[in-house]
Parts: sequence; C-alpha cells; structure tokens
Amino acid sequence: CGLFIVWATLYRCNLDVMVWNVVFLVVNFMHLLFLLYKRRPIKIDRELRSVYKRMFEPLHVQEALFQRLTGQFCTIQTLKKGQAYAAEDKTSVDERLSILLKGKIKVSYRGHFLHNIYTNSFIDSPEFRSTEMHRGEKFQVTIIAEENCKFLCWSRERLTYFLESDTFLNEVFRYLIGKDITNKLYSLNDPTLSDKAVKKMDRQPSLCSQLSMMQMRNSMASTSDTDDVLNQILRGGSAGSSLR
Repeated sequence: CGLFIVWATLYRCNLDVMVWNVVFLVVNFMHLLFLLYKRRPIKIDRELRSVYKRMFEPLHVQEALFQRLTGQFCTIQTLKKGQAYAAEDKTSVDERLSILLKGKIKVSYRGHFLHNIYTNSFIDSPEFRSTEMHRGEKFQVTIIAEENCKFLCWSRERLTYFLESDTFLNEVFRYLIGKDITNKLYSLNDPTLSDKAVKKMDRQPSLCSQLSMMQMRNSMASTSDTDDVLNQILRGGSAGSSLR
C-alpha cells in the first residue's frame, strides 16, 4: 500500500488511487493493532494467581477467561480473626459464593467443631450446590475466621447468569464445587487431617459423597432429632480416625 501511495502521488498524480490505498493502509494498521492487543500477555492479580494456578489452570481455563470471571462481578473481601462469615439459621445462602485466598476458617454446628477450611477452597460450596433449586434458605452451620482471612466473593445471582452463558466454565465450576464438597466430607470424617493433607487431596467427587455433605451441612436442622444426627456424624468421624 505504501508503494502504491508513493507511485500514485509522485508519478501518476492519481488522487483516487492514492486515497484508496491510504484507506487500505489505515485499515491494515488498525487490524494489526487489534491482533497485537488480542495476543497481549494477561496479567492476573497477584492475590488471585494462586487460585488460578491451583484450581483453574489444570482444567485448561485460559487466563483471559479467568480474568473475565474475576474482573466484573466479584470482589476481594476480608475477615478478621473471630469474625463470622455466616451464622447458622441467620445468614442467607442466596447471596454469594466465595473462595478462601488466605487464612483458615472453622465450621461448626451448635458449638460442635465440624472441619476447617483452608486456602484455595470454597467456603460455602455445599450450600451453593444444595440450594440451586431451593432458594431462601439459611446456613445450618456457623463459619468463623480462625485467622485474619481474605476471600474472593462472587454475587451468586450474577455468577449464575454468567455461567449459564458459558457452558465450558459452567462444567468447570460443577467439577470444582463437587470436588470441594468431597474434600470437606473427608475432612469431616477425619478431624485430625492437616492443612498439607487437604492440599494434596485430588479426588473425583461422587454423588454419594456430595449428598452426604449436603445432608450434614444443610439438612440437620430439618431432622426431628438433630442432636442425635450430629452425634452419629461425630462418632462416625472418631471411629474412622481410630481405624486409621
């Protein structure tokens, strides 16, 4: 295009040819800029890089897609030590879904310790899964920060809408949430499980384990004798620990 412009201007004095090639040159230059912009390196926030590397990158989620997921309708929030993320029978489960970025969180039911939540884990995955079809419910457990914590928080309504528009990412979330529920169930059955052991777990979630966790954390309050249910769960965890 450049040579045609020079030729049309200096040798032929042809205005039409010159203008036509100038337009082509501008269009090609803009297209080049667009291609360079698309191939630019994506910079993920330093606080989110660990979550991406551990949870999303192994499932082949591109950095650009992860940035879209975390850049528009989620926030990074904090909890001070002793501050509650959710209180049983008080906090609604419909508002949010969160991943713990830093710190440690304790989950309890009526003062009985159930399990801990560590970094790069969902905080409220059982509630998110079990109430997909039943809204308006309350947390049946209390979730309190054991340390100063930082977590990534999505608006549940906007996240659900976004996932409905992206089939691949929706399947990724279904897998991650199911796996997280399985890990929490394993932690419940083994109260002595350490942070390192939790981080090493990489199990495919089963329907049975997901239902068990959801029943434990969301259906005890609707049972006629919740104290007996809790005692059975705690005895089961102790028996499993002793067998090991």
